[in-house]
Amino acid sequence: MGSKIAEIALEKGYKIYTGYCHNKPELGEPVKLDFAKNSNSEVIQKIKPEVIIHTAALTNVDECESNKELAYKINVKGTKRLVELAKDVCAFFVYVSTDYVFPGDNGGYKEEDEPNPIDYYEHTKLLGEKYCDCIARPCVIYGAKPASGKINFALWIINKLRNGEEVKIVTDQFITPTLNTSLAKILLEISERRLKGILHTAGATRVSRYEFALRIADKFGLEKDLIISSRMEAIKWIAKRPEDSSLDTSKASRYLKEKPLGLDMALEILKSELKKKG
Repeated sequence: MGSKIAEIALEKGYKIYTGYCHNKPELGEPVKLDFAKNSNSEVIQKIKPEVIIHTAALTNVDECESNKELAYKINVKGTKRLVELAKDVCAFFVYVSTDYVFPGDNGGYKEEDEPNPIDYYEHTKLLGEKYCDCIARPCVIYGAKPASGKINFALWIINKLRNGEEVKIVTDQFITPTLNTSLAKILLEISERRLKGILHTAGATRVSRYEFALRIADKFGLEKDLIISSRMEAIKWIAKRPEDSSLDTSKASRYLKEKPLGLDMALEILKSELKKKG
């Protein structure tokens, strides 16, 4: 996500500093940050950014459940400290949160709906929200460029099916998957306009994980018979997951020039981006 924001922001002519902890970024001017050690003061004071878009977090849901101390240190204390540093230099602070702040009972969650996390990752992300100027909530971010050390759901599906491998995908978890290109443009518009409050910035189409996989296979001409339906109860997760964390993006569609994308258009963009990468 951070790489895509940097890519588009550089195209728009902005000066970009890209924070990292382990893997040095390819885009923007790299700056070393460590949210586990609370040692970022000198960096922020030196560069004095106008806007901070905070995409860093410990996002492995099961790891957060198993190592709550580290999850709290990074996702809560790290966010709070970064907000304090942002205020010192009068920087506008955009926080990328998650659909997982909701329990998943109903889906189609709006910004005014009451969050109620059901696992520790969600709990830490919700606590981080209270410090920030703007809270952007996406859902299942995917895109052409994988994050360092991990691959997103869409690229995982594409790679598995191209290799002729079967994949088991749950039919009973519902999401509004978010193309990183679309989300990056939305986050930059929020930053440029200094929009405050909560915005649901996910994709505009609610699907099950299983249907999402089928739609990917259709778009890329891959073998759908390799996609095997499964249920959440069959997966050995440590932490609970919401059954339906889909987000209502109608507010973002009303207020933003960059509208949340429907799934078909988003997958067409993904296909085009992957083709350009070869």
